[in-house]
Amino acid sequence: MVKWDSSRQVPWRRLLIEWLFIAIVVATVSLLVTHNRNLGSYLTIAFGGVIYLGFGALLAKLGYARKTLTQMRAEAAAAPPRTVGRSPSSSVARSKPAPTGRTSTGPSQRPTKKKR
Repeated sequence: MVKWDSSRQVPWRRLLIEWLFIAIVVATVSLLVTHNRNLGSYLTIAFGGVIYLGFGALLAKLGYARKTLTQMRAEAAAAPPRTVGRSPSSSVARSKPAPTGRTSTGPSQRPTKKKR
């Protein structure tokens, strides 16, 4: 279990930038799509930001830290390249199994019955 640590830093700037981006997008969509000019809607967006910042600060104090895009790119560059298709150990091609009574090669290979 992760414990609360008051010495952990909260990335306030990052949280604020994320929330501002979300708030601008939501407010723009609300204004353009629904033509909503109600002040209560914008106060709700602001209240959601307070909750977002508080939850983000709580997670930061508990030790959660999302990776930045730079960190994810560095990990992807350091990882070995992925192979597409077969795994390297199965490079030998497998032959087709012999047909059985339950398998057929299609309707064209079945004996046809003559119609009267």
